Amino acid sequence: MTNMDFDNSKRIFIKKCLAISAGIASLPGTAVINRIVPGEQSTLRRVAMFQEETPRGIMCRICPNECVLKEGETSKCNNRRVKDSKLYTMAFGNPCSVNIDPIEKKPLYHFLPGSRAYSIATAGCNMVCLNCQNWAISQTSPDKTRNYDLMPDKVVNEAITNSCRSIAYTYSEPVTFYEYTYETAVLAKRTGIRNIVKSNGYINADPLKKLCSVIDAANIDLKSFNDSTYLRLTGGKLQPVLDSLKIYLNSGVWLEITNLVIPKWSDNIDEIAAMCKWLSENGFKDTPLHFSRFHPLYKLEQLPPTPVEILRNAAKVAYSEGLKYVYIGNVPGNEASDTRCPSCGITVIARQGYRITLNNLEAGKCNKCGYEIKGVWN
Repeated sequence: MTNMDFDNSKRIFIKKCLAISAGIASLPGTAVINRIVPGEQSTLRRVAMFQEETPRGIMCRICPNECVLKEGETSKCNNRRVKDSKLYTMAFGNPCSVNIDPIEKKPLYHFLPGSRAYSIATAGCNMVCLNCQNWAISQTSPDKTRNYDLMPDKVVNEAITNSCRSIAYTYSEPVTFYEYTYETAVLAKRTGIRNIVKSNGYINADPLKKLCSVIDAANIDLKSFNDSTYLRLTGGKLQPVLDSLKIYLNSGVWLEITNLVIPKWSDNIDEIAAMCKWLSENGFKDTPLHFSRFHPLYKLEQLPPTPVEILRNAAKVAYSEGLKYVYIGNVPGNEASDTRCPSCGITVIARQGYRITLNNLEAGKCNKCGYEIKGVWN
């Protein structure tokens, strides 16, 4: 096999893995869910929330991009379009990814451990991350993907049918399919199904506060603690994400944070220390922090995987700043994925991959010393 053949095979293999990880592959038991033929007729079926008319066009107020669009134009997130002087969401009832995941995959380690989440996503994202794992769906629009016909009531019914305790809005960016997320979450909440977002946190304050009224848990990607890096890596800004973290915390949503440590981009230990110090000083000591290992993908294929030692050093820094629950992700067989009691040090939850192998919690407390482990346990 030539080097070129090997590279092509590698790319095909990675694309297949990405499709599976994003939930693009069909689920067992979801054959009853119909596919939608891509096209404008099937996508422009909901007027967008948080829009404002300006002299230059219709402004979308969902996220800090605040796109101003004229007739027929599409937003930066590929999910909103102006028609007849109204802004429409193109992502409503038409997810391109549907899957059933362990809650630990989000990752959420302190929220209903061992349960399953009915996970959905539409195409589109309001960032353009160079390292995106799910770029095949995040960097396109709902009228260009093969979609399921899955309106909010059907999502809730499917979650119940499949014994899922939660619905996760995930894989791409739920901020960009805001209306679909919100309306589904409202229905789910009435039935006792919990709602989860896996998000970049790039959203304006008013839409986020409204969303928090129906969301139970969130994992937010804090991609860097450097403004310049944020812009070059994602196309976004740091401060709106920090503001979002505070809103989630103050709204009572269970929050966990993921920091993907990318070699040459976000692996500066001084910046990691500054991030941990900020979290500690702003009320996040009980918020689980996941340091995640980078693997070469998308436009950063030329970089090496993150050395595990850097992740361990990052975890040490986080603990030294007073953070109580620090994890290392994307490293198989790694003990830093277990939950330990901050008081007596015993393992209260042990994990192997996404499986719970030990649970020593009793009513949310360490069964040895009685220390309360923050989280949502039942």
